[in-house]
Amino acid sequence: MQITFTRAIGIACDKIIRLIVHGLALSKIHPNVLTFLGLLINIAAAVLLGAGRFRAAGFVIIGAGLFDMVDGRVARETNRVTRFGGFFDSVLDRYSDLALLMGLLVYYGIINRPFYVVLTAIVMTGSVMVSYTRARAENTIPSCKVGFMERPERVVLFIIGALFDRMAPVLWVIAVLANVTVIHRMVFTYQEAKRLEEAQLRPAAVRERSPLA
Repeated sequence: MQITFTRAIGIACDKIIRLIVHGLALSKIHPNVLTFLGLLINIAAAVLLGAGRFRAAGFVIIGAGLFDMVDGRVARETNRVTRFGGFFDSVLDRYSDLALLMGLLVYYGIINRPFYVVLTAIVMTGSVMVSYTRARAENTIPSCKVGFMERPERVVLFIIGALFDRMAPVLWVIAVLANVTVIHRMVFTYQEAKRLEEAQLRPAAVRERSPLA
């Protein structure tokens, strides 16, 4: 079977990540510590963004992403998967996202670009609501994973914007697609909730039509 160039890169990266995970597992570091270190690194990236050092921030965000990739794997490797661990990871992911956007708010505030302060605030709102709508929807329906602009996509776009100094277009893309994702999830949840309610009502209607024994 012929292996493509991109497939070869994927295999090589996966091997590197496995070696990192194995090393961290042997070090007995707790997965929640890795999650917290990822947050600290993102805060460092936010400081760089606030100072206008976008390219440096992009590389730091890549480093933070590494911790984000390995914490769950280390938890599984060391049999430390817990309900709290998943919750903790999700909460700190939100703080990491907001920290990066706060860095941009500071930067655009310093250079007196009020329009981009507002745009960053819209991105911040959309990013939080993408996560919130899924979490809230899944209290009502079994699953709500529809929509494109989830956290991995946002992080990749953020890295591209920082490394290539094209943050403004990236903010536009995230602002639009994140809020489209929120609307998509609202519509999907409405449809699924209605379908479930109708399925629950159908047996009751059948019983009402049945003759008495």
